Amino acid sequence: MIDDIKKDAATRMGKSLDSLQDQFGRIRTGRAHTSLLDHVKVDYYGNASVLNQVAKIAIEDSRTLTVTPWEKDMVAPIEKAIINSDLGLNPSSAGTVIRIPMPPLTEERRKDLVRVVRQEAENARISVRNIRRDANGDLKELQKEKEISEDEERKGQDLIQKATDEYIAKVDELLKGKEAELMEV
Repeated sequence: MIDDIKKDAATRMGKSLDSLQDQFGRIRTGRAHTSLLDHVKVDYYGNASVLNQVAKIAIEDSRTLTVTPWEKDMVAPIEKAIINSDLGLNPSSAGTVIRIPMPPLTEERRKDLVRVVRQEAENARISVRNIRRDANGDLKELQKEKEISEDEERKGQDLIQKATDEYIAKVDELLKGKEAELMEV
């Protein structure tokens, strides 16, 4: 039972870490990266579709993305979707290819993004701690129902604390990498 609780907690902590990585992927640096457009939705014949399902996204050079729609009619809706996204990008189309230049980040904007990244990391840490709290609550419940002994409960809490420390260290490591990436000129 303790192993099940520990595995469940580790799985949930892993999902929190994956979510953080996803959030970090959405925060752009000055470099072009295809994952930048992952959450952009395009109106595709009345349905909101993810951009990479209606077009090919590629990196032309370190500061330019290209989007090539599968259908010529989709050029205008894709441009509109990119402009309306919260990314602050200005696409320009040349026939069927849409080029998206990445504007260089100012020092002030970099610092703002670092603040955002730190807040996302703190949210991930809180999530991991909440999972620890839930797992410890499950252990206390098992001990209260006399399904495990006090020693087993303490041992289980120690295992969950080790997992918590491990995942918080991973969050800090991701944060450090993203901060360095953002401050790189």
